[in-house]
Amino acid sequence: MGAKKKNSQKMSRIGLIDVDGGKTFPNLALMKISAYHKSIGDEVEWYGPFDGWFDKVYLSKVFSFTPDYDYCINAHEVVRGGSGYAISLVDGKEVFDKSKDVNLPAEIESIYPDYSLYPELTKDTAFGFLTRGCPRGCDFCIVGKKEGRCSVKVADLKQFWGGQRNIVLCDPNILACKDWKDLLQQLIDSKAKVDFNQGLDIRLMTKEKIEMLNQIKIKEIHFAWDKYKDKDIILPKLRLFMKHQILLKKRGHNAVVYVLVNYDTTVEQDLERIYTLRELGYWAYVMIYDKEHADPVYKRLQRWCNNFIFWNVPAFEDYSG
Repeated sequence: MGAKKKNSQKMSRIGLIDVDGGKTFPNLALMKISAYHKSIGDEVEWYGPFDGWFDKVYLSKVFSFTPDYDYCINAHEVVRGGSGYAISLVDGKEVFDKSKDVNLPAEIESIYPDYSLYPELTKDTAFGFLTRGCPRGCDFCIVGKKEGRCSVKVADLKQFWGGQRNIVLCDPNILACKDWKDLLQQLIDSKAKVDFNQGLDIRLMTKEKIEMLNQIKIKEIHFAWDKYKDKDIILPKLRLFMKHQILLKKRGHNAVVYVLVNYDTTVEQDLERIYTLRELGYWAYVMIYDKEHADPVYKRLQRWCNNFIFWNVPAFEDYSG
């Protein structure tokens, strides 16, 4: 990938394949690839097996469980990338193979995305990362292995936001970044409605951060209580947030706390977390690790919590769903 093509150079035909399907969430890498190729004069379109010959076709997938594209690809060059190609399931646990992870070149990574690829999903909405990496290094999460064990600033908001009313942030741990104050201020100044779709690290919450978050138009806020052993760290922070936050009180709904189950806890420990969160005024949202092979009790637990039933049926043993 280099500078813009000269007028004498032949325009290339570029094909894109969103292996995950792109029905509920846009593929940011493909949006950036499209924007780059269009900027150098190439023709970019979604690939179809009956659409003739392409100079280059990019395939991208985020999820390891998504089957690969099995059809013949009519192209001089085929490039596959995305976390979905670098993750495999070994003994029931996800393993990340960094050698299979294809990163975008700097000139593509930093470009303003081509939102026209997903007109329905990105209508008046910007998607992107302000930071990459996370210091936690949780075994069930690939972020530390893929992006590093330090949260670092990789962009300013203007690199992927152009005045849209909604912003979806995909950052794994923005509060762990040393530039968190500058980045939160950019979100405040945008006056856009913000969705921290990967959640915020409650263990890093302070009164100062809560005061800044209170100035952001947050669509919904998510935390996580993945490890039962972290309760002595997490519970005081959850109480602190509930004491000083104002956005939820204004809107009359609960903050969401993801609860990882079927990983390294018992059902009794899972219920303790769920009951405790409910007492504090949080909505416990159950996330099942390796759902395909999980005991049926976890799917019942998930339905009980995630469908709001646990507010009306207080005891799990009384739930018959």
